[in-house]
Amino acid sequence: MSTPSPAADQLLDYVTSCALPTPWAQFTLHAFIEHSTGKEHLAMVLGDIGDGEPVLARVHSECLTGDVLFSQRCDCGAQLEGALRRIAEEGRGVLLYLRQEGRGIGLVNKIRAYRLQEAGADTVEANLQLGFHADARNYELCKPMLEQFGVRSLRLMTNNPRKIDAMTRLGIAVAERVPLLVNRNAFNDSYLNTKQAKLGHMMGPAEPLAAALAEPGTN
Repeated sequence: MSTPSPAADQLLDYVTSCALPTPWAQFTLHAFIEHSTGKEHLAMVLGDIGDGEPVLARVHSECLTGDVLFSQRCDCGAQLEGALRRIAEEGRGVLLYLRQEGRGIGLVNKIRAYRLQEAGADTVEANLQLGFHADARNYELCKPMLEQFGVRSLRLMTNNPRKIDAMTRLGIAVAERVPLLVNRNAFNDSYLNTKQAKLGHMMGPAEPLAAALAEPGTN
C-alpha cells in the first residue's frame, strides 16, 4: 500500500516576498520552503491574480544549465524568458519556479545523463540507464503555492500534456493551454524530437484540452 501524500498545507511553508525588477516588468518574488527536502521554491507574480479569472501561468522546473548557463542543449532558458515576457505583456500572471533539476534527477545526474547522450543515448534513455524514471518530477507543490495567491484556474504555458494532467488531478482547472515553442536549434533538435516522440510533448499549435490530456504515446 502506498503512503498517502501529505495534506497540501503540510507540503511547504510560505516564507517571505520582495520586489523583483526584471528587463520585462517588476514582479513580486515569493519564497517557499519544502518540508520534506528543505528545497526553496519560488513564485513570480505580476498583477492581481486572485480575482477568480484564469491566470496566465508557467510551471517551470529548474534548469541551471539552460536558465543560468545559456545551454543550447535544451529549450528551458528560452521558455523561462518567453514565459516572463508573455506575462509582462499581459500585465498579469504567475510563474512557479520548482527546484526539480533534470526532470527531477538533480544537477550532477543530469550531467551524467548528458554524457550518456554524447555516447548515443537520447534524453529518455539516459535517465533510464541511470536508474531514474524518464520524468521524475512531482507537481504536488503547485497546489499550495497557487492557493497562497487564490489561484484556481490557469491558462497554462506548456507543451507537456503530463503537466496539464497533473494540474487537473490536483484540482487546478486548466482553462487553456498556451504553446511555448522557442529556440529550436541544431543542438537541441534531437532532444525536442525525443520529447515529442517519447514523452508526448506537443510541438505544434494549441489543440483542444481533451486531446492534450489523452495518454501520450511511448514510442
